[in-house]
Amino acid sequence: MIRPSLSIEWNQTPRADWDVAHAAGLGSYQQDWAYGVALKATSPGVKVLRATVRRSDGSLLALAQITARSFALVGRFAVCTHGPVWGSDVSADDKRGAYRLMKKTLPQGGARLLVFTPDEVEDDTAGLAGLRRVMTGDATVLIDLTRDEAALRSDMEASWRNKLSKAERSELQVQKAGLKPAQYRWLLEAEAKQRQKRGYRAMPLEMTESWQGARAEGAGGDKGAGIAVFRADLKRDAAAGMLFLIHGKRAAYHVGWTSDEGRTNAAHNLILWTAMKDLKARGVKVLDLGGVNTQSGAGIARFKLEAGGKVLLRAGAFV
Repeated sequence: MIRPSLSIEWNQTPRADWDVAHAAGLGSYQQDWAYGVALKATSPGVKVLRATVRRSDGSLLALAQITARSFALVGRFAVCTHGPVWGSDVSADDKRGAYRLMKKTLPQGGARLLVFTPDEVEDDTAGLAGLRRVMTGDATVLIDLTRDEAALRSDMEASWRNKLSKAERSELQVQKAGLKPAQYRWLLEAEAKQRQKRGYRAMPLEMTESWQGARAEGAGGDKGAGIAVFRADLKRDAAAGMLFLIHGKRAAYHVGWTSDEGRTNAAHNLILWTAMKDLKARGVKVLDLGGVNTQSGAGIARFKLEAGGKVLLRAGAFV
């Protein structure tokens, strides 16, 4: 039974209010308003639904950005990726009520298949009682940027920290790259080749510029509101680069590339450390390094795991 004290609105919350609540809740980039805009721009057939659940006193309980697609000619398949974003002082009962309310009132015709893949840890699923898990969860690495720089560095594995020290002694020069798409497109092109070669998938690269534009639109035109790009040069040549998505008080690793010389000189260690300090200075509290796959991507997984973060094993997909 849905708690009578809860109410829901679909596509009624103004963007400014959504952005404030999303930032306060340290929401994922998939729950950022800009993600819905960017996804719609690159995939016009997708329908973006935004739910706001409140308690009887008007306080915010949850935000949920849901994307719906046509599915098997029988209806629409909807998914809430790494959401909802919860308000403050939310109980397991609150969560159960919010999930049920969203499923019951989902505003789309035909089949109502709604899947949640929440940012809930695997061993804390009390709020998901009443839903059925249909898929195990993925894992990511989160770095808490609210700690001071000494603590961040001391939490790195010794081997990772040693490579960082090596990079700091090298001739590598790290700088923040320009924010015009033409200035970072080389990095996206290098990432596209890597994805094809290694066979992994992530947020579509063609969404990057749309994401940046959508974030800037909500930040008074600030092109740095949605991305941060770092480049390491060795003499006159690019040795490595990384691009991060910024969403409220949280940031996520998006793409990265390094040359053989950059790899030898541990350029990515130096770039990530530089990025951590820069993002921390601008008020970002959590850096999400993205998924870890210890089988097909053992080297990348080791790099992320040894950087000083904590593994978040998500609970899975629920209907």
